[in-house]
Amino acid sequence: MKLLDINKWGRWLLVILVTTMGITFQSCEEEYPDAYEATDGRPEVFYVRMPAPESADSLITAAFMESTIVLVGNNLTSIREMYFNDQKAILNSSFVTSNTLFVNVPKNIPEDVTNKIYMVTTASDTVAYDFSVLVPAPAVNRISNEYTFDNDEAVLYGDYFIDDPNEPLAITMAGNLSVPSENILSVEKTQVRFIVPEGAQKGYINVTSIYGTSRSKFQFRDDRGMILDWDNLNANGGWRAGVLREEDPVEGIDGKYVYFSGNIPGDLSDWNEDGFSFNLWGTANGRPAGDLFDVDLDNALLKFEINVPEAWSGNALQMIFTPHSTGGTNSYIADGVTPRGLWYPWKDEGSYQTDGWVTVSFPLKDFKYDHTGREIGAAGPGNYGGLTFFVYGGGIEGAPSSPKIAIDNIRVVPAE
Repeated sequence: MKLLDINKWGRWLLVILVTTMGITFQSCEEEYPDAYEATDGRPEVFYVRMPAPESADSLITAAFMESTIVLVGNNLTSIREMYFNDQKAILNSSFVTSNTLFVNVPKNIPEDVTNKIYMVTTASDTVAYDFSVLVPAPAVNRISNEYTFDNDEAVLYGDYFIDDPNEPLAITMAGNLSVPSENILSVEKTQVRFIVPEGAQKGYINVTSIYGTSRSKFQFRDDRGMILDWDNLNANGGWRAGVLREEDPVEGIDGKYVYFSGNIPGDLSDWNEDGFSFNLWGTANGRPAGDLFDVDLDNALLKFEINVPEAWSGNALQMIFTPHSTGGTNSYIADGVTPRGLWYPWKDEGSYQTDGWVTVSFPLKDFKYDHTGREIGAAGPGNYGGLTFFVYGGGIEGAPSSPKIAIDNIRVVPAE
């Protein structure tokens, strides 16, 4: 077999990896000048490095799960299977030469930790190499309801929630308020159920496992960038200020909420503007001139809490920002040029209903559609001085329904 220059071949493979946004491990052997050919004998690993050329001289003895590493050695084409501890890795012959082998560290946490790579040869021999797999600290991405009441159940979602018998998972709320161990109801790798302790305050949540501590990517009971809370900030001055409720049909999460109800056709043939909309017009509501928030649009999230006790199965929730001066018209709802976010929570399952309040989050950079679902591009700064919510259209047909929808605490915060 032709002997290849390790550095040249490694750089060429790296270009391919970057171009395809990482290793996809889909077969493309016909695109390479030298087809892979399995060999006999035993592999020899000289060292392990990261893929980037600037890191080629930095040897590593450990790597995090799901990271890409490069084995450098001799006769690596004799490797038929590879295991990190007891977890099997996916090998792709397109990224294996006699001298280099690109591989992703498996994403599953090992059960039997030996801190070795095991290479099974074409002759079924096993060759071991010392190498440790690092498990990240917990990733705390979101919570089921950012406004969960004290003593109620919430769910944290993320990854690497590890409850080790020798070092159990721990949760700390803002103000160094610890969640009692008996209030941590269940722990899975990607979610944790727990009871919010008495006296919980606004702020970040920290989760600690045997592998370290991480801070949440959100603030619990976050009131930053509040646009509409229906107690202090309302939509008065618009044609439809919204129907406000506090206890019926659901208990308010934080005082008053806006309430949508009525009949929705599933075929997009009609709209119910009185029952399913509000218009916050900046100038008519007395808001300061300019946009309703000062977060960079590429890094902004629109968030709110929603409670849907009666099933919703047709029409999108349109979330439409308008310039501060917009007022006295609803033409922007279906003008084909005003971008908005569209939410169809019923689309995959056919209907949508919640068991209490949940937090919803949308990147503002995805507010780029017209009322039919056609992509028209997001609006630039200066177009965010008013806000309309309206359950109507969206371009996807559903089924007729008579939902009840409660919404509160509409806010824009930075993504973290």
